[in-house]
Amino acid sequence: MRLETKKKLMDETAIKRTITRIAHEIIESNKGVEKVALIGIRRRGGPLAQRLAKKIEEIEGVKVPVGILDITLYRDDLTTLASQPQVHRTEVFFDINGMNIVLVDDVLYTGRTVRAALDALIDLGRPRCIQLAVLVDRGHRELPIKADFVGKNIPTSHNEVIAVMVEEIDGTDEVVIQEIFYD
Repeated sequence: MRLETKKKLMDETAIKRTITRIAHEIIESNKGVEKVALIGIRRRGGPLAQRLAKKIEEIEGVKVPVGILDITLYRDDLTTLASQPQVHRTEVFFDINGMNIVLVDDVLYTGRTVRAALDALIDLGRPRCIQLAVLVDRGHRELPIKADFVGKNIPTSHNEVIAVMVEEIDGTDEVVIQEIFYD
């Protein structure tokens, strides 16, 4: 199997604009940021949650709590990932009880990652509500999960992949669509 990049969908500037828009939508939807916390799904959801928190602080002058959630042990495909899956640390160092939690991820696809994240989050406490923010929604849902805040809707086929790259992990900010080829 090999991946070939077909098209760049978002560059650094487009991602910055999208983060700004989603930050405004979170503020508006929650009528401010009192009792709002952001939790990014580990890997790329973490940096996106940090960026959203920074933008919200710029807009509102209020620092919102930010955490990172590792969902490895909650995945329904855990046995197919590896014989020894790599588990990372969940970094949520605040009480989520009664909070409006905004779960942040890079791409919403089947909904299975979000389902696993919901299970992991509920093990930490009982939030007042959980909202979902994603940079890209590519469709093809297998579970009844819908994002509250979407950066960009990009319809895809099953033989395509949306690759989100963030400076903090990948050294660049961009979103590309790649095609899968089975050789």
